[in-house]
Amino acid sequence: MALKALHQGHVPEEPSPAGTTLTTLTVADTVVATCWDGAGLPGVLAPRPFLHPVTTLAGTPVTDAQPEDHRWHLGVSVTLQDVGGANIWGGRTYLRDQGYTWRPDHGRQVHTGWAARTPDGFRETLDWLGPDGRTLLTEERTVRATAAPLPGSWTLELSTTLHNATDAPLELGSPATNGRSGAGYGGLFWRLPPVTDARVWSPDAEGEGAVHGSRASWVAFTATGTAPFTVALAGTDPTTREDPWFVRVDDYPGLGSQLAAEHPVRLAPGAATTRGFRALVADGAPGTAAIEGALGTATGQGGRR
Repeated sequence: MALKALHQGHVPEEPSPAGTTLTTLTVADTVVATCWDGAGLPGVLAPRPFLHPVTTLAGTPVTDAQPEDHRWHLGVSVTLQDVGGANIWGGRTYLRDQGYTWRPDHGRQVHTGWAARTPDGFRETLDWLGPDGRTLLTEERTVRATAAPLPGSWTLELSTTLHNATDAPLELGSPATNGRSGAGYGGLFWRLPPVTDARVWSPDAEGEGAVHGSRASWVAFTATGTAPFTVALAGTDPTTREDPWFVRVDDYPGLGSQLAAEHPVRLAPGAATTRGFRALVADGAPGTAAIEGALGTATGQGGRR
């Protein structure tokens, strides 16, 4: 597969060096994720720290990075397309009444330090910079990997707190808030690897069209074939659980949140917003009850929304 024609001349023809490995995550003496700083990436990809590869305990990859269809998709990352007018998602920017447009408006995220680091997790600080190098947001991000109660699986927990680092109100937006209905992507984004066949579902719905935009207690993506795997996502707090899910299957495989699904998140100077997620990474195709038990969303543990 070649680069999309509309991307040619704007993004690298081949994947770029990602930069430096910051750390790894280990579960039961198995490395299940590698964290890169993203510093080696070209600006058009909105360089940022990300996890890739993320794997099952059996070693099956469940992420992709710099795929040919969207070079700026980077494994598991926290990212937004509109931070006060700066694109820290990568690629084209969606403009009202113009559509997706190539613009020199890309920012970046910079890892600035560790608050804690162990073999199974870390707490880091980051700066989100605009295209002019000005700090727009500061972030505290906590990531932890643990064995799950479901055999052959583990869970990834990620929480992020974004602080307005400017002296003026700051809006966090998306293509949806700029005029593209249903495209409120931004926040947590998990780019999945290419698969030949897949199922996406939630406790209440089945299929991309039904699950995308829903506020189900969790969403799951199962790849079938010779090395089947499942990734399921759940919000861990009431605010996160109010954000609709972002789901793609037909165009490319991906799961994520919609932090700004309809309206921008407005932060006063010094104000912050927090989101938290739990992901189940499993070999095979666990059913609904097994997923809910592993994610802690079964009846009596948070239930369905």
